[in-house]
Amino acid sequence: MSAPFTVGIIQDDAGNDTARNVEAAVGRIREAASRGAQIICLKELFNAPYFCKSQQCERFDLAEPIPGPTTDTMQSLAKELGVVLIVPIFEKQARGVYRNSAAIIDADGSMLGVYRKMHIPDDPLFNEKYYFTPGDAATDDRIDAIGRVAKQASGFRVWKTRFANIGVLICWDQWYPEAARITALLGADILFYPTAIGWHPREKSEFGKAQVEAWRTMQRAHAIANGVFVASPNRVGHEDEPGTDGIEFFGNSFIADPFGRILTEAGTDTAILTATCDPRLIEDTRRNWPFLRDRRIDAYAPILSRYLGA
Repeated sequence: MSAPFTVGIIQDDAGNDTARNVEAAVGRIREAASRGAQIICLKELFNAPYFCKSQQCERFDLAEPIPGPTTDTMQSLAKELGVVLIVPIFEKQARGVYRNSAAIIDADGSMLGVYRKMHIPDDPLFNEKYYFTPGDAATDDRIDAIGRVAKQASGFRVWKTRFANIGVLICWDQWYPEAARITALLGADILFYPTAIGWHPREKSEFGKAQVEAWRTMQRAHAIANGVFVASPNRVGHEDEPGTDGIEFFGNSFIADPFGRILTEAGTDTAILTATCDPRLIEDTRRNWPFLRDRRIDAYAPILSRYLGA
């Protein structure tokens, strides 16, 4: 695939009415498509408030299967508009097995697959380990182009859509260079990072600016180190949680090119961002910064250890 493609990412909030959240997202997807977006990504857990702020068993009721009602709606919309959709939702895979997932829907409305968040955080107001089973990291045999059996990690995936080869990672995954590298090595032209990250209000005055800059810098570094585009839609708005100050989601969504340059960005309000990505820039970047060529894969076995110090 060598033709330029246009990406759209949607930065918004979510209330307690999931049907209304889906309806609002449909309208914003239509707006992004009207601006020329061909691949459109929603924020993490797009159709509900960020429910992981505390451990409440009844909140498992927010989950639904894939395919299910929300992805059925999005498949119909993708087919109607002729766009690729990345739809992050709370997935009920089986009784007692719940995932933080993203459905990948091609422009003909077909379900290409599901990415399940690999790295699960556990912090104050981010109680994700209570809710989510991490994505599976088992390997599957695969036959390559010349008939050899190879191993491919099933946790990290790339999907060949109508417009581009896309990799999808979710929120906490964005802090791990290993996730970005593996997904890039699988052939991604662009890494999507649907996100729900924000400030603890009591920390905002002291750490708020640094936290936003760290978040953006980390993902721009993935773009540079791997020679790929990166698109990161975040949540906005303050969400209450009884007994706490809640979370203020800080937005600042952006799309960056393989040099790490910001192509478009948002502040802290609802926004629909679009940018055109030219795969020829990937080739040009990797020719001039041949990081993939110069990797010492024979020397990297220690990365498989949890810790190497005394």
